[in-house]
Amino acid sequence: MGIFDYFKSKSEPSSASVAKDRLQIIVAHERSRRTQPDYLEQMQQEIIAVIRKYVQIESDDVQIQLENTDDCSVLELNVTIPEKS
Repeated sequence: MGIFDYFKSKSEPSSASVAKDRLQIIVAHERSRRTQPDYLEQMQQEIIAVIRKYVQIESDDVQIQLENTDDCSVLELNVTIPEKS
């Protein structure tokens, strides 16, 4: 029955998958506009706004860092999500 599973329509993507795709688009866009060094703050505020649609967090719960090497850039995103009570 494995071959038939391949043809089944997939369920809707998870919110984490959608958020990851959005972040990749933001990163790709910002890489093309390297002349603007202040984008990280704006990106952080937008990411906080998206996360707040799903869970209440504080602004300092999101940390963003960009590391540049010779041939690539790495965007590190750390989000502290509170435990459910």
